[in-house]
Amino acid sequence: MQGMNPRVTLRTWRPLVMGRRGAVVANHPLAAEAGLAILRKGGNAVDAYIATSSAIGVLEPHMSGIGGEGFALVYIADEGKAEVVNASGRAPRRATRDQFPHGLPAYGPSTVITPALVAGWCALHARRGSLPLGELLESAVTYARDGFAATQTFVRYAGEQADALAANPEAAEVFLPGGSPPVVGSVIRQAGLARTLEAIGAGGWDAFYTGDSARALAAWMREHGGLLDETDLRECRAEWQEPISVPYRGLEVLEAPPNSTGVTFLQELKLAEKFDLRSLCPGGRLPCDSPDLVHLLVEIKKLCFLDRERVADVGDPAALSAQLLADTRVAELAGQIDLRRALACAVPADMAPSDTTYLAVVDAAGNAVSGIQSLSDAFGADVVAGDTGILLNNRMRLWHLSESHPNTLKPGRRVRHTLNPPMALRDGRPYLVFGTPGFDAQLQVNLQTLTGIVDFDLDPQQAVEMPRWQHLQPGTLATWPHACPDEIVVEAGIPEETRRELQRRGHTVRVVGPLEGPGAVSALRFDPGSGFWHAGADPRRDNYALAW
Repeated sequence: MQGMNPRVTLRTWRPLVMGRRGAVVANHPLAAEAGLAILRKGGNAVDAYIATSSAIGVLEPHMSGIGGEGFALVYIADEGKAEVVNASGRAPRRATRDQFPHGLPAYGPSTVITPALVAGWCALHARRGSLPLGELLESAVTYARDGFAATQTFVRYAGEQADALAANPEAAEVFLPGGSPPVVGSVIRQAGLARTLEAIGAGGWDAFYTGDSARALAAWMREHGGLLDETDLRECRAEWQEPISVPYRGLEVLEAPPNSTGVTFLQELKLAEKFDLRSLCPGGRLPCDSPDLVHLLVEIKKLCFLDRERVADVGDPAALSAQLLADTRVAELAGQIDLRRALACAVPADMAPSDTTYLAVVDAAGNAVSGIQSLSDAFGADVVAGDTGILLNNRMRLWHLSESHPNTLKPGRRVRHTLNPPMALRDGRPYLVFGTPGFDAQLQVNLQTLTGIVDFDLDPQQAVEMPRWQHLQPGTLATWPHACPDEIVVEAGIPEETRRELQRRGHTVRVVGPLEGPGAVSALRFDPGSGFWHAGADPRRDNYALAW
């Protein structure tokens, strides 16, 4: 398909999906369909978000689910306001640094923090939902009980995690049918999960956090050496927060406040706005074709990630946001950028796979939800808690064990989170609803996506398919052991001459295949001229866009 932008030519593998009355983009076609079906029934964007979120946790269990957590940034049209639901979990009350003398394990019961995603659904539904919760979870229950067909993406992740999954009988029974990694089309059934979802649909928050599910989960954790207990579950609540924002090229870009590192994305944008990005791409070149632009954005990312490691306690969102987004601080960082030479990275220290999913929803009334949820790593802790069917997270891996680090492990504390749910407003209304999974790649891929759409007039499908890069920076990786090589990973679609010039400027460049880079972007952009929403879905995973 030929791109619409007169400045840039970019053919895409998938069409741009367009509709006036609502749109959903999610990391599985059936999850997007579940959300659109709710919109067609008369549900609002929050209803459709809950339906999509619950379905994707069943259909993409290697990425998220009720054993995990998430954030949702919600715009309410008739009130002209945005709000954030922070459904990130807390470290168990019994979790202390001295329990991990040899470092944090990669998976297993001791890596589990409080699963808060369901608390987020329930908080949203109570305040903003219009259809019964049980009705919103119907698709999730059906796919859990009757099964879904394993996709190529699911098969790849299950194969990579097969040894860890095999160590837990309940996980092996579900995700390694017949004792082996599944093949494409294998039916994945989750009967225990279906029962738990039905209970949530009937009993809401109480059913999950104080009812039979909570008692069974806590008992399983005690039996298997986990730290999570009934008190942790009983005290779990989602938190309503005010979004933080910065202006960018006439838009207001919103994010979740800390403990989300969306503040780092906003800091990147404040730095980027100080430069004329278009001038760095003469002759209608794609943004990824220009070594000048890639170099600049990588340098911006470096400085902002180093600032992320420097900052004070994530427990004070307002102070932290003010500190990072202060004009004087942004100007100070901008002055450190050399447009011809790469800044040296500091701090010595493997690249972790991402296990997150992002979804975007809009409705005919102008309500919108930017939602992101995760188990942390692929299949999270690689354990299913007995008959509950709950696949649990391993979010403990994001803590630091150094007492002096701002993100040090403390009982009952929320960890600094890579999850962030951006949204951009134009004239006070949703214009761009977008995001991606990918751990630390999120803040980089979101930067490439937004600047591609806003600065270079790419449509959402062009922006999500454009060849992308990810910079790895020693000492700033979110997951323990916080180590990685110092390099830029670029997709093969970035021209060889661009890669050579980046190397000449001091960057180490590693090339991966087309569409093998990080992330899985879902993006919705409003066209005020036609009144249509334009939807883009990333072919790097199982993303799918639907609209009507």
